[in-house]
Amino acid sequence: MSETKGVYAFDTSRRRNSELGAEYDGCGVNFAIFSEHASKIELCLFDLGGDSETARLALPHDEGGIWSGYIPGLKPGQLYGYRVHGPYAPEAGHRFNPNKLLLDPYAKEINGEIKWDDALHGYILRDDQDDLSFDPRDSAPFMPKCVVQDADFDWDSDLALDHDWAETIFYEGHVRGLTMLHPDVDDSIKGTFAGVCDPAILAHLQSLGVTALELLPIHAFTNDKHLVDKGLSNYWGYQTISFFAPQPRYLSTGHIAEVKQMVKACHKAGIEVILDVVYNHTGEGSELGPTLSFRGIDNASYYVPAEGNARHTHDDTGTGNTLNIKHPFVLRMVMDSLRFWVQAMHVDGFRFDLASTLGREADGFDREGGFFRALLQDPVLSKVKLIAEPWDIGDQGYQVGGFPWPFREWNDKFRDDTRAWWRGDPGMLPDLSQRLLGSPVQFDHSHRPATSSINFLSAHDGFTLRDTVSYAEKHNEANGEGGADGHSNNLSANLGAEGDTDDTAILDARARRMRAMMSTLMVSQGVPMILAGDEIANSQGGNNNAYCQDTGISWIDWAAADQTMLDHTRAAIALRRELAPAFARHDFRMGEDAGAGPIVVWHHPEGRKMEEGDWQDAGLRCMGLALFPKQILIVINSGGNCQFKLPAIDNGAWALRHDSSGQPATLQDGILLVPHQSLVVLTPA
Repeated sequence: MSETKGVYAFDTSRRRNSELGAEYDGCGVNFAIFSEHASKIELCLFDLGGDSETARLALPHDEGGIWSGYIPGLKPGQLYGYRVHGPYAPEAGHRFNPNKLLLDPYAKEINGEIKWDDALHGYILRDDQDDLSFDPRDSAPFMPKCVVQDADFDWDSDLALDHDWAETIFYEGHVRGLTMLHPDVDDSIKGTFAGVCDPAILAHLQSLGVTALELLPIHAFTNDKHLVDKGLSNYWGYQTISFFAPQPRYLSTGHIAEVKQMVKACHKAGIEVILDVVYNHTGEGSELGPTLSFRGIDNASYYVPAEGNARHTHDDTGTGNTLNIKHPFVLRMVMDSLRFWVQAMHVDGFRFDLASTLGREADGFDREGGFFRALLQDPVLSKVKLIAEPWDIGDQGYQVGGFPWPFREWNDKFRDDTRAWWRGDPGMLPDLSQRLLGSPVQFDHSHRPATSSINFLSAHDGFTLRDTVSYAEKHNEANGEGGADGHSNNLSANLGAEGDTDDTAILDARARRMRAMMSTLMVSQGVPMILAGDEIANSQGGNNNAYCQDTGISWIDWAAADQTMLDHTRAAIALRRELAPAFARHDFRMGEDAGAGPIVVWHHPEGRKMEEGDWQDAGLRCMGLALFPKQILIVINSGGNCQFKLPAIDNGAWALRHDSSGQPATLQDGILLVPHQSLVVLTPA
């Protein structure tokens, strides 16, 4: 193809390299892309269908590794991509191949999806996996195209909500899972951003009482070939290929404005929008993966090479590669992406997938590393909600409690200990007491607040709440991996039958345990997070790794909603919000309050304070937690019916405020008859 095909030409007097990406200024478009090791970068323009390359022009300017050029007259909606020239020297970490059309890392919109073909690889794909070969085929017919974006949007004075952490309740959901089976969402917008902000969805979230919607990854991601070949798909979305553009299939209109409209509508309903983001790796996989963007633009800069062998990529994530955020321009890309989603898209915060990877320096995980320092000093990002998934699969990867303020962290210890307690595992009293108080052993240090722990019973990865009480084993057969995938230690119990049953006694026991667990979540210090669907007892049929199930397995079955569970969840959230000063403090509750009296007192069912030996009583299944100065008593009973002698109270009387059992506790002569497998809350009458 001729490099001058078409009527387009660069105006070298107007180009700028201060802002990366494709930026429309009302008169034309400036293109800028970083590559430290490229010898030439070509901008490729396409027709509206993306099928025909209408122009190929070499970017005229390189300064500091930023290649740039300005084309007057070009307008939003223009489709484009890049071809990057340079050495193809895998042993040195270089995999340039100008036959491969590449996505702009800063593209704000992407048109189309990847069509899997061997031409997408930079090397000749064959059985012996010889990635040292060079593939001359053009990948453009199989690649999505970048779209020049029109940033204009009427926000109508919309601003981030900035709910206080002590008032925050997260709801983790999926764009498609939330809406695909909802009877009140129009079929034309199911599975899209427009569906998420449908009045039926927002009304449900409002009635539930949650304050923040945390969405699984919405950045454009790859639909892995090995899944497509099996008739499956990348449902969760943890294979990002663009950190600025939304996933195309989530756009009913095909335009990024739909995401803005979703955020605006959520804010109007009082609900923050939190994005689950994946800056630890990309969807290009290992050195044997396809060449879609970063690998072809500058593999040696964007990815961490394997130690002593730059041909291979280092992997702390289990996906084949690790993004090299220690490189200044890769770190800049991550920071620019985060700021874009806050400033241009108005989102309220981020949950960082496998966040331990982001804190890795030369000597391992460092809570004072470059990424954390960059966030802390940033005048925009330091003010939004930052949440870490505090682990990865690398050395020293498990870092619960190890992240710096202002990060909050997913606390899997809360999930595991709460499940074990209600399952009746022996010796759980000391561990459960930690979870009820916000896990101070993990988080009460370095001036961190008691809202540092994100408490959850279940999340997208693992059993749903209903499956936790319905299955003793995982059932992942639909994933096509022979049941080898997913965790085996689910701390679950089927209570008498594996999966669905008509046995009313088993169903009642399951419902009772689910309600008790939900109440535990809402009365614990820290910040609660609910998995979407748990409030209506949604099931995945025992699949605890539904990452590849864009099917009814993962979609919330609204028609089968358990109304009793929904009512109970609403009541538990309402209680938490009413008594927020007690259940959601910023400071940790420990012992005495500087001469003002006790903050926390633990009570034995006999009516006395818990003693050292009581904590070692592996058979003790009932205890009380008194919170001061509000004088709130939580009685938590994972065993049989319990007679609990109530402690004295200032005005002489306790009143029942909340009971998870469904057969209310009774109070007589200072004795509380606590039903089996239940949690009760009392306040002064």
